[in-house]
Amino acid sequence: MEETWSEQSLFIFRQVFTMGERISANNSSIGACFQRLNMSIPDKGITSPWFSTTFALIGLFSNLIAFCVLVNAYQKTHSRSRSSFLIFLCGLVVTDFMGLLVTASVVCSYHFTKFEWAEVDPKCHLCNFFGLSMVFYGLCPLLLGASMAVERFIGINKPFERSANMSKRRAFLTVLMVWIFAFCLGLLPIVGLGSYTLHYPKSFCFLSLSHDIMSIAFGMIFSLVGILSVVLSFVLNTISIVTLCKVCFDRNSVQRRRDSEVEMMVQLVGIMLIASACWLPLLIFIAQTVLQAPPQGVPQDILPPETNKYLLIYIRVATWNQILDPWVYILFRRSVLRKMYPKLSSRPSIVSLYPEYSMSLRRKLTQESVIH
Repeated sequence: MEETWSEQSLFIFRQVFTMGERISANNSSIGACFQRLNMSIPDKGITSPWFSTTFALIGLFSNLIAFCVLVNAYQKTHSRSRSSFLIFLCGLVVTDFMGLLVTASVVCSYHFTKFEWAEVDPKCHLCNFFGLSMVFYGLCPLLLGASMAVERFIGINKPFERSANMSKRRAFLTVLMVWIFAFCLGLLPIVGLGSYTLHYPKSFCFLSLSHDIMSIAFGMIFSLVGILSVVLSFVLNTISIVTLCKVCFDRNSVQRRRDSEVEMMVQLVGIMLIASACWLPLLIFIAQTVLQAPPQGVPQDILPPETNKYLLIYIRVATWNQILDPWVYILFRRSVLRKMYPKLSSRPSIVSLYPEYSMSLRRKLTQESVIH
């Protein structure tokens, strides 16, 4: 049964590819990103303009609520470490909001109008912009998550170094550097390392998963950067959680009431878990696809129908990251956590791990606050 189904799929694929070659021969002037016509698979109701629109509106509304919550928390906080962490969170919310706004505007427009990409964008400018946006807004949350994990690791395990070195300005610069790095990676296919192509069901452009050397190289760069960011976050957050548990349950520690470390770690772990669940399937799928040899009889620059469908599914799963992220900040605030666990506010500060330095650190921070 499976062999018969595979043979039928391969037969349909070859027919579509043959038709695509004939059409391409008559339309050689269209952009290279539209010449792979294997995405002309019959649409059996898996795409809907109302689904895409509802999906985007929920995400945009959620991120707006989260941004208001974070701005309000930032204005009220007097803690340097919490202020820096909130800057990272605001950067993440802005990134998620803009990512949904930019990509959804094109996707929803296509689903409602069914415009022809080759006519609207014959030179592939819109397709390249969309592909760059997908890479940029996809990698930024993972890189920002890793940056926050590094910041919390230093803040929890080396609090005195962090108190002396970390500032709001440095947090802003870190977010800006992440944006620049992700943007530079997104530019690589435009300057020749790989390419952006239109994918099934013709509603979005993304990096090419063909088997030429440039596409393989960029596909692996994209996947490895994302996977390494998730792994780094997991390792550092695990160490930070272990250290924080020692603070919370050490009876000999100095009882300085402060629960912001717990709140930040709960939010950071939530961000990490959501990013891992949403992005790892797509990143692993991309790496497997570009490294695997194409099926026999299939050209290197053409994706089989099943690969196109799986790519669409994994892209949709990854997009849930932008919708679920803001609810981490909304639901896991200190006010909510205190209602869930009233004893949280009596936990000691991370400084209590090092009671012999706590007095000198307080004097140092007091002097800095007077100076600034």
